[in-house]
Amino acid sequence: LAFMALPLVGLGFIMSRWGFSIKPLGIASLRMVLQLLAVGYVLVFLFEAPNPWVSGAVFGVMLLASTLIAKRHMKKGGLGALKMLLLSIFIASACMLALVLHVIDATPWYHPQYFIPLAGMIVASSMNALSLFAERLVSELENHPFEVARNKAFNASLIPQFNGFLAVGLVSLPGMMTGQILAGVSPMIAVRYQIVVMVMILCTAAFSVIIY
Repeated sequence: LAFMALPLVGLGFIMSRWGFSIKPLGIASLRMVLQLLAVGYVLVFLFEAPNPWVSGAVFGVMLLASTLIAKRHMKKGGLGALKMLLLSIFIASACMLALVLHVIDATPWYHPQYFIPLAGMIVASSMNALSLFAERLVSELENHPFEVARNKAFNASLIPQFNGFLAVGLVSLPGMMTGQILAGVSPMIAVRYQIVVMVMILCTAAFSVIIY
């Protein structure tokens, strides 16, 4: 991990020479490390005593945080937009999470080993898609009627997911599949899980934007 700090230092040096402030990079890097260490300790605690109410509370925190982060990219809209973002993320994420937990036969469904990683990926995909959609929609509405602007923004919000579909296996092995292979799981088992994850991320992102 200490060696992995070297590329960050190099990036900071170049950014400084180019006139950028390195403060955002430093803050983001520090937050990343502290947040991951904190969640690691929390997960160890949760794994020892699975509880549906605790898993639900973690899901609620994810929903709230993702809503606030997505709202940052919206130039307009007040409390009403915030509520609609929360509702869109919740409906799309909850439905997809229930389906995936059934597909992988997670027992019990609320066990943090299954629930929290899957919920995190699902909610994050909704958040990212809504952020891209909201930002693009505002700019497109300046030049196009609503339906045209909506369609252009919708298409833009799903570019990362479609690129992932096209590139998987040819350009990259996704994180979940790579992690399973590194852990010694059969590549064919890892592939099956990754297919579930890829469909899960694309459809959650799309339906959250559609609902919004």
